[in-house]
Amino acid sequence: MSVRPITPGSNAERSRVYNRGLVLEHIRQEGVAGRAEIARASGLSTQAVSNIIAELVKDGWVYEAGRRAGQRGLPAVTYAIQGKAAIAFGVEIRPGALLGALIDLEGRLLFSDRRAVTDAAPGTILPLAKDMLDRALDQAGKGRGSLMGAGAVMPGPFGQTGLSGQATDLPGWDAVDPVQALSEALDVPVTVENDANAAAMAERVSGVAQGLSTYAYLYFGTGLGLGVVVDGEIYRGAFGNAGEIGHIPVPTPQGAAALEDVASRIALGRILAQGGRPGDTVEDLARAHQDRDPIYQDWLDQARPALGHAVHVIENLFDPESIVLGGAMPAPILAELAETLPLPQSSIAHRADRMIPRVLPGTAGRMTATIGAAALVVNTHLSPRLSLGA
Repeated sequence: MSVRPITPGSNAERSRVYNRGLVLEHIRQEGVAGRAEIARASGLSTQAVSNIIAELVKDGWVYEAGRRAGQRGLPAVTYAIQGKAAIAFGVEIRPGALLGALIDLEGRLLFSDRRAVTDAAPGTILPLAKDMLDRALDQAGKGRGSLMGAGAVMPGPFGQTGLSGQATDLPGWDAVDPVQALSEALDVPVTVENDANAAAMAERVSGVAQGLSTYAYLYFGTGLGLGVVVDGEIYRGAFGNAGEIGHIPVPTPQGAAALEDVASRIALGRILAQGGRPGDTVEDLARAHQDRDPIYQDWLDQARPALGHAVHVIENLFDPESIVLGGAMPAPILAELAETLPLPQSSIAHRADRMIPRVLPGTAGRMTATIGAAALVVNTHLSPRLSLGA
């Protein structure tokens, strides 16, 4: 997997926060790193890196991991991220459920919970989210002083658009500012993102996209969404609605149809139900796959060419290192799709020097977007660009 080159920093022009982010990002990418190699990668002076390292050690964010023998002189001291130094909370709001997760700087899951709801309006969700955060801190044995912030994810699109009125809409949220409402309820700074973008970031922090810098993420959630990460940062579009790929038309034997009407979890559950099979839960879908149910096979035969068409479009538009399939779909189905999608050769991704597959199954699991909500906070603190809000 390729590693994004660190953007050079300037001792005179970049802020202390930016330079601190450069150091943290390089250590995160490499696992362990010495001061001299951080200086070479970041463009900072060795003295500047030494000062930042000393500050990070004092604050408990990094620790001395060992020594590495060099070509001459004393072995160089190496440093690693202290995962327990800080935590981040993530909450995912779905039409029928509220999910929460607490992770540390290394993406380790410290707490997770899911609460079914019949009403996803703000008046119901906000107090439930506060209670979930309080229980997360209590069960993890953490105080609010170690909490960097919270991320919240919900299905897009955001705002009144030509795609409004879908089954994925959340009632009542268009009448409030979700950032303000959630920040006041949780009493921490909150970042709000759509579920596909958050899931994409979760795979970068603790999943199969670790080490990738430019990739796409096809998210099987309430619908079918797309997260695009460019140089380690989410591409959001002008109004935060980039990636609504579930609504693009794809060819089928019956004519053009919306991608998520053919290839999503909802589509699979619907045709299972029409055939008298259970299809509401992840376990139902996994059973249909394991039993090689003929209805599942019918869905697979329709979904593969539709998703192959979508992959072709994504590759030629964004030139990603890879496309990850993930979300609330059983892992064996994701793996089967990744292995068997028809991938046309008329793509810029079809190249002789390719080191990783064009399509990868995600590994962050069914709570990918929830964990991704917290991962957004972690990435903000460990990314020099996001540290400045750029």
